[in-house]
Amino acid sequence: MASPWKLYLLLSVIAGWLSVLTSAIPGQQTSYAAILRRKSGSSSLALFNNKNRPRYGGSSLEPIGQFSYSERERTRHYSSPTNLYQLSDGYRQDEDLGNFSGRVRSAVSVREGQGVVLMCSPPHHSPEITYSWVFNEYPSFVAEDSRRFISQETGNLYISKAQASDVGSYICHVKNVLTNTRVMSPPTPLTLRNDGVMGEYEPKIEVHFPYNFNAAKGTTVRMECFALGNPVPTISWRKVNGFIPSKARLRKSQAVLEIPNVQLEDAGTYECKAENSRGKNAFRDQLHVYTQPQWMEKINDTQLDSGEQLRWECKASGKPRPIYRWLKNGLPLLPKNTVEMVNGMLTIHNVNQSDAGMYQCLAENIYGIIYGSAELKVLASAPSFELNQRQKTIIITKGKEVVMECKPQASPKPTISWMKGDRAVRQNKRIAVLPDGSLRILNASKSDEGKYTCRGENVFGSAEITTVVSVTEPTKIELTPKRTELTVGESVVLSCKAIHDPLLDISFFWTLNEQPVDFEKEDGHFESIRAQASSADLMIRNILLVHAGRYGCRVQTTADSVSDEAELLVRGPPGSPGVVIVEEITESTATLSWSPGADNHSPILYYNLQARSPFSLGWQTVRTVPDIISGDMESAMAVDLNPWVEYEFRVVATNSIGTGDPSVPSRVIRTSEAVPKTPPANVSGGSGRRHELVITWEPVSEEFQNGEGFGYIVAFRPNDTRGWKEKMVTSSDASKFIYRDESTPPLTPFEVKVGVYNNKGDGPFSDIVFICSAEGEPSTAPTDVKAKGLSASEILVSWKSSKDNVGRPLGFEVSYWKDMEQEEAAEKVKTAGNESSIILTELEGNTLYHITVRAFNKAGYGPSSTAVRGSTKKSRE
Repeated sequence: MASPWKLYLLLSVIAGWLSVLTSAIPGQQTSYAAILRRKSGSSSLALFNNKNRPRYGGSSLEPIGQFSYSERERTRHYSSPTNLYQLSDGYRQDEDLGNFSGRVRSAVSVREGQGVVLMCSPPHHSPEITYSWVFNEYPSFVAEDSRRFISQETGNLYISKAQASDVGSYICHVKNVLTNTRVMSPPTPLTLRNDGVMGEYEPKIEVHFPYNFNAAKGTTVRMECFALGNPVPTISWRKVNGFIPSKARLRKSQAVLEIPNVQLEDAGTYECKAENSRGKNAFRDQLHVYTQPQWMEKINDTQLDSGEQLRWECKASGKPRPIYRWLKNGLPLLPKNTVEMVNGMLTIHNVNQSDAGMYQCLAENIYGIIYGSAELKVLASAPSFELNQRQKTIIITKGKEVVMECKPQASPKPTISWMKGDRAVRQNKRIAVLPDGSLRILNASKSDEGKYTCRGENVFGSAEITTVVSVTEPTKIELTPKRTELTVGESVVLSCKAIHDPLLDISFFWTLNEQPVDFEKEDGHFESIRAQASSADLMIRNILLVHAGRYGCRVQTTADSVSDEAELLVRGPPGSPGVVIVEEITESTATLSWSPGADNHSPILYYNLQARSPFSLGWQTVRTVPDIISGDMESAMAVDLNPWVEYEFRVVATNSIGTGDPSVPSRVIRTSEAVPKTPPANVSGGSGRRHELVITWEPVSEEFQNGEGFGYIVAFRPNDTRGWKEKMVTSSDASKFIYRDESTPPLTPFEVKVGVYNNKGDGPFSDIVFICSAEGEPSTAPTDVKAKGLSASEILVSWKSSKDNVGRPLGFEVSYWKDMEQEEAAEKVKTAGNESSIILTELEGNTLYHITVRAFNKAGYGPSSTAVRGSTKKSRE
């Protein structure tokens, strides 16, 4: 059975034939139907995903000059039982995309080289669609290039120059990008005429943008331009009297100019030009960029007293410039005597309750409208006072200023009047009613005592509050002692006494340098003592430098607040000197300078210089020039430093109270190189192998190497000879040198000394010491070797040492192995000193062993004795 797609293609070809036949047989009716569906599991499903299918281009046109167009007017109409050309994943028709008419489209025949335009004639649809064209069978789509173009505005397919490969059947494919619904037109066959090839002709622009192109700010503008012609025209773009925006992109072989996020400055005249070897053609349009209104300033909810003036302003940007309208409670606001509306400005004079409501400001142009809303509340109430304001008592001291507030809540604003007792308050230079309604009395006296009443009144009513004023004598205070000098570690008591009206409550507060004293955080240094109601003491124990400053005592009563101050000076060890600067450095000296620190009220007597190096145990005091650095000096020289050593320096100051904290250390600096001055210590030697002279010494510490390239010079000579032999040892860590000479007899005495050197030169040698060459290993084997079994696991081995040995034995090595084993497998034990026998233990019972003995010393081993035999006894069962 043929596949649905092959049937569909066959129907397309038959339709083309029928269109020709019906032109010769008038009145002939032909039925044409095709249903395209993609079903899950069907064999046609692979056709949708076939990526290897070639893409072609084509169109159907009627000849008009050099070009050919398809026309529905000349297309025969055929009845269709289904009239459905739609693909949908859910088998549903989308309301935003209708169906193509089922009428068969007539074939288009063109000459080779002729331009072709195939009309899509899409059904009704929403704006969210894309166009493409199927060539011969789905899903083989037409590939766009410089010769073929699909307009996304009309859906039409344009072929600037037809060629043989374009022959075939074309179907317009429309897709809703939001719902993925697709519909396809009936096929349009394209054939080539056989009456000749179309000659070359100049371009004719068939696709272009409108003469006046309007676009909203921030959107993407897409302008199309495509021309028919032979040869295939090239498309170019320019902006007249300006430059195309840098963000613009050319797409589809430059047939589409795309400007993303278009702005007002992108507006202007754009020109599209099509050109080939036969001529050129151009088209211009005007791009207009508009913006919908946007708020720059909006109105806000407002609350006014009755009789006040409302002034609202709303501002909006937009192109064209917005116009403004006002609404109240959803209805147009009409101007009247008290209401003015000028552009976005609304003014209402002398507001009243009838003006209250919801207002809207409308800003609109031809592209949009925006709304701003706000509520106007008009207050109208009789005066009233909060409960805590209705009865107050104010206590003030003589000569001070008193202000009695009177701020009733009322709308409209009330008038204020004041009474003292039953008489109205008379204003003068000393007594005045302030703009906010408060009553102020300057330089208060006893005569100002009494009961004051404030009355607030408006058209809706009145209210009153009462204030009682009492005038007392001012509080006085004395803080002693006024100035005190102490030494760190001492204690002091500051006493604060107050003279005040006995009817007033009193409180004491202490400060140090204007900051409250925190008794809990001062580690017990401060204590407040309140022995009497009218006095307070501040005890300061074990005083520190940080406790120096100005101490304040503040006395607070219900009528006034007074304070007094005392100065406390604390003497202590000096503060840290300033940063130490190394002015000059040599191989053994460093010139240093610093700035003095605080003397803490006791003159600095002298300074000490301290140094630290990788070889010192912490900070050490160094010798200086001068020996004593007086307190008025700010520089000195550190001496007796070691060359080529990294040092840090710091300064410590001392006065009569004590020694202060050290300064911040100087930067690390290295002294200069110098010839080494310290020879190696503990030069000695001896031992070694035959013909060797072994010399050892204690390496010189890096602290005393005085420079780079440090090494040793080893000098030696046999006793009673003149010339020294010298050998260089280049490792600074070396502690041993071995000299070997085959002609040197054992135990030959040598004079030896070891010197030092570095890149700056040779240093001193150590004292001469006497060292003998190695004595040599034993020269003869032990004699009279005997082996005697003592038990099933022990054998006694004895021998005699040869008196003719060149090297003195330090001990003997006994080797033993079983009769059936090789000598290489022998086990070995050693004796120390002049032992002449040993008991071998942990042996196997009733076993024959071979045994040898040889002497050894520091030089090595002597020859082994002749092997003897020895057997262990049988073990007892």
